[in-house]
Amino acid sequence: MSPIGEPEERHPETPGSHRPKWGVIALVGLTGFALVRNGLSDEADGPPQPGGAVRPVSPAGSRPDAPAPAPLPRSAAVRVAIPSIKVSAPVVPLGLDKDGWIAAPPPENPHLAGWYEDAPSPGENGTAVVVGHVDNFSGPAVFYGLGALKKGSTVRVTRKDGRTAVFEVYGIQVFAKKDFPSEQVYGATGRPELRVLTCGGGYSASAGYAANVVVFARMTGVD
Repeated sequence: MSPIGEPEERHPETPGSHRPKWGVIALVGLTGFALVRNGLSDEADGPPQPGGAVRPVSPAGSRPDAPAPAPLPRSAAVRVAIPSIKVSAPVVPLGLDKDGWIAAPPPENPHLAGWYEDAPSPGENGTAVVVGHVDNFSGPAVFYGLGALKKGSTVRVTRKDGRTAVFEVYGIQVFAKKDFPSEQVYGATGRPELRVLTCGGGYSASAGYAANVVVFARMTGVD
């Protein structure tokens, strides 16, 4: 899927454990399972992709009438819901694997999403990151429909403390993994934000998915 923080020399890398340095995680580990058409119709051409790159805009400039809610204290993410694409999934914490890349949710469970726990938690000041597979060997997975989201869509992340951080989507893009703009995607904006990532772009059996779908969202409320 997609990278994070200050790029380093290798491919998909990820943040450090204290000060996240969003290197290049390209949803490391989610490099793209083949879309095995067994569970999909013959017409299926793969997961939906954002139409004509819905580009992120400045959070401060797009909705001047909507002041940012006060940031929440740290609390782990436990569930993510995206009503417009019928997602409601448990969230597991993710760390780094033995190679220093962000781990992925277990591929055998297509209904799980993951939160990178060395980044801010959803609702904290900073950029929280939620990731999930687009498919696995049995067919579509939790974020198969992510590319169909529109600006203004809602993403709700329930936290361990019982509060739900509510985010509004303000941009959706597909970024090639080899040229992932870490700072643009993961840089702090001065308010609580969320990035939701999955694999996207073209697919090949040898290299997996060539890109990542990235959803940009800002917190607009707390339930």
